[in-house]
Amino acid sequence: MPGDEASPQTPQTPQTSQTSQPSRTPQTPQAARPPQDPLARAERFIWLTARVLEQRRFAFHFLGGAADPVDTALGSYLNPDGGYGHALDPDLRGPLSQPLHTAHALRVLDSLGRCSGQRIERLCRHLTGVSTTDGALPVVFPGPRDYPAAPYHPTHDDPPGELLTTGPVVGALHRNRVWHAWLFRATDFCWDRVENLRHTHPYEVQSAVAFLDGIPDRARAAAAADRLGRLVREQRLVVLDPVRRAEYPEAPGYAPGERLHPHDFARRPESLARGWFTDAELRRSLDFLSSEQQPDGGWPVRRRAWAPGSSLERRPIATLEALLTLRAYGRLPDGRSPDGVSPPGPVPPR
Repeated sequence: MPGDEASPQTPQTPQTSQTSQPSRTPQTPQAARPPQDPLARAERFIWLTARVLEQRRFAFHFLGGAADPVDTALGSYLNPDGGYGHALDPDLRGPLSQPLHTAHALRVLDSLGRCSGQRIERLCRHLTGVSTTDGALPVVFPGPRDYPAAPYHPTHDDPPGELLTTGPVVGALHRNRVWHAWLFRATDFCWDRVENLRHTHPYEVQSAVAFLDGIPDRARAAAAADRLGRLVREQRLVVLDPVRRAEYPEAPGYAPGERLHPHDFARRPESLARGWFTDAELRRSLDFLSSEQQPDGGWPVRRRAWAPGSSLERRPIATLEALLTLRAYGRLPDGRSPDGVSPPGPVPPR
């Protein structure tokens, strides 16, 4: 890793007097100096703090690693019912299969190009069995035991379907051209919620974007995204100027300082949400994202801290997401965009 090379040895000049003074500037061995490159600093942070899954994902995305080790690491969270559990999403602890874990798993599989096959067929059967009466997914299923969960994800005896969880799952499956009977009603649910949103919050908007970016009907998706983008700006759900971010309201239930920026909605230049923002707005957002890298090499988590393990596990995930967004916009050393802002473009289905 850069910065780990051994320093060459320099011959020492013999002392001619016992009164000779040592150098006033101690020499720090090169191996002890922290790497300066943002990616190298992030790599060190990942090796120091991340779960095996995030270590394997980092190696795949940034070090030329293979996909199989990522797949194997993800498989440790897979349950016999076809769903995912075991705190894959750090906000839900315990072994139970939960929709938030499913959404997380599909993001990983999508990034590997492996969102297909018998595993996805079993997952869709699982989703069929746990959906609400309207064909959607709740945020948290009640379980036979009270496993710990973040307080902002309360458990209900009869939880309603939510766009927050259903949107990313449906979007990822459509993006990868998965066809299953479960998708028909779940897709209708997402369309109804997205096209009738009047009052929402930033994370629900993120889920709506994930749905719209993957859905096959691009004309309808573009129209819905245009309306949603106007809603986001009118309700000031996005921080358009990071220098003045304290002036933007926090959504009810969010932690102090938990606000979303343009790059949080348009994570890639191909996203429909990219068209919501000017080049200047997105450039400021990406500048802010770059500046958020901490001295230890990782990115912070703005959510309310509620459990030590959850907070520790989420930072490497946030770091990976930040790096992938910066690279998508040409902000890492191997980037392609000289000004760090890429124009909007269509999202091609897989």
